[in-house]
Amino acid sequence: QVQLVESGGELVQAGASLRLSCVASGFTFGSSAMGWFRQTPGKEREFVAAITWSGGATDYADSVKGRFTISRDNAKKTVHLQMTSLKPEDTAVYFCAAETFSLRITKRQDEYEYWGQGTQVTVSS
Repeated sequence: QVQLVESGGELVQAGASLRLSCVASGFTFGSSAMGWFRQTPGKEREFVAAITWSGGATDYADSVKGRFTISRDNAKKTVHLQMTSLKPEDTAVYFCAAETFSLRITKRQDEYEYWGQGTQVTVSS
């Protein structure tokens, strides 16, 4: 059974930092590209960051570049999203996603096969 379980979301003040984690099981994590997406009510889910299976390449949305860092630990089947200098506009439910047996990274949501349930991040001004 495939599972992606996110954690780490909470209510913080603007300027704070948070680290989200996503623990994977039930599929070949070490061969999968991983991504983080986010969604706010009334808006479409949007790409945040992605990382290749090896961690050798990453990609970020322009809105988070320089503030967020995606990383992974294949031994622990975990992907992290380190978020710094948080802004109220970063408030959203954050989802991790997996694209199995992939050598690339993609921003396209339809390329990701598995999704977690999400973790809420709220940034107050």
